Amino acid sequence: MSSRRSNGTIVGVVALSISLVALVGLTFIPTQYVIQRPGPVFDTLGTAKGTDGASVPLIEVKDAKTYPTGGTLDLTTVQVIGNRQRTPTWFELALAWFDPSRAVVPIDAVFPEGVTSEQRDQQNAALMVDSQHEATAAALTELGYDVGAQVEVVSVLKDSPAEGLLKDGDRILAIDGVDVNSATLLRDTIQKAKGSEVTLSVKRGSETDTVAITPEKTKDASGATTWLIGITLTTDYTFPVDVKLQLDNVGGPSAGMMFALGIIDTLTPGELNGGVNVAGTGTIDAAGDVGPIGGIRQKLFGARDAGATVFLAPESNCDEVVGHIPDGLKVFKTATLQDSLDILEVIADHGDTSKLPVCTASSK
Repeated sequence: MSSRRSNGTIVGVVALSISLVALVGLTFIPTQYVIQRPGPVFDTLGTAKGTDGASVPLIEVKDAKTYPTGGTLDLTTVQVIGNRQRTPTWFELALAWFDPSRAVVPIDAVFPEGVTSEQRDQQNAALMVDSQHEATAAALTELGYDVGAQVEVVSVLKDSPAEGLLKDGDRILAIDGVDVNSATLLRDTIQKAKGSEVTLSVKRGSETDTVAITPEKTKDASGATTWLIGITLTTDYTFPVDVKLQLDNVGGPSAGMMFALGIIDTLTPGELNGGVNVAGTGTIDAAGDVGPIGGIRQKLFGARDAGATVFLAPESNCDEVVGHIPDGLKVFKTATLQDSLDILEVIADHGDTSKLPVCTASSK
């Protein structure tokens, strides 16, 4: 009997040892994935830490009358765990797989091959600047102001389709014969071409020229196919009201819609949200069209955890929303700035929210 017990103990110890060795091995074996999790949430009606550590308002308006606000209009973000230098371990990936607030995505979707972390940060910073300009243009246009637009190239990526054809400072006048009045219109036209050659009318200094570029295929942060020509853009407007948006260390274009709503709330009487804590996400262009973003599931959980009870989600992200809404959060879909304003009007008036548009399996 003692011998049997001893043999069983030995087998158990060996099995445990093998398991521990396997676990240690999984800890050090490189992976090809990164983890997305909820990032910080910022109230566009509130303040954030500036570069010097002092609190600054996210929206600051000069040369126009402003009004008190209430509740929140939160913009949501996503944090990425891992990069090409240090990927998450298999153990970390396993934990994230069973966490509904996190997502495991291929590293190429977040850190494309050949693009350094520094280049990625620069691209995201440029996208945030452009997003803020677009948000201001959309908000002021909604309020009846006239704004103008000039789309310019900020940088050209090395070994990209645009290298040698476009230069920093080029002004893009048209694409395939259509006047370009926003960076969003340019990007959307490139996506619709699906890899086919596009023709750009470009002004460089005092000269105007035409260039043909064939976009290359890649994947965005959500894993969806996207087409790029390898440039970052900015759109300059002539704003009749001085609106300053201040948010450091956050990149990408997904804060656009919430910034636009925050600007409108700041420049109009009453509380746009009726004092309710509202969060949301979505790109926006000067025409007020709301576009899709990445990481919406993580943003839903981040918003709920920050205290929001209402979330505004881009209609084009509805397929990722359905079945992934955390308890305590009501999600309404929006395709335009006007849609968002209509939803907030019902909420502010304590109206019947059951009639507001929501995401369904066939929403997209």
